[in-house]
Amino acid sequence: MKFHTRKWIKPEDLNANNSLFGGRLLAWIDEEAALYAIIQLENQHVVTKYISSINFMASARVNDIVEIGIEPVKFGKTSLTLKCEVRNKMTRQTIITIDEIIMVNLGEDGQPKAHGKHQIEYVKDRLEAKTK
Repeated sequence: MKFHTRKWIKPEDLNANNSLFGGRLLAWIDEEAALYAIIQLENQHVVTKYISSINFMASARVNDIVEIGIEPVKFGKTSLTLKCEVRNKMTRQTIITIDEIIMVNLGEDGQPKAHGKHQIEYVKDRLEAKTK
């Protein structure tokens, strides 16, 4: 799994127990999944359709650095299914895992639209192909 984003836990990210608020972490994950899908599907109009069971395995505290890993699981006709792991950057301890996040590609009308993608594409490869 590739870990694309790091977040520094600040006091405003904590819950009443002085550990990372789960809702804040889920917002970060949702944003990361959306960015991943936008880049893969080459469309800024994607939405989160489904997030499977969330397994909180450890907590994070102020000044910890967490990293968010996203990996594609399946390309559907109009969707992209991802999985996620968040871990503590320093200790490598897993904080949370999510087996399925389904992102749906939308057309201009806001309805699901086929994206025509079948595998991971890297931006550098797209740029090289355009210059040839």
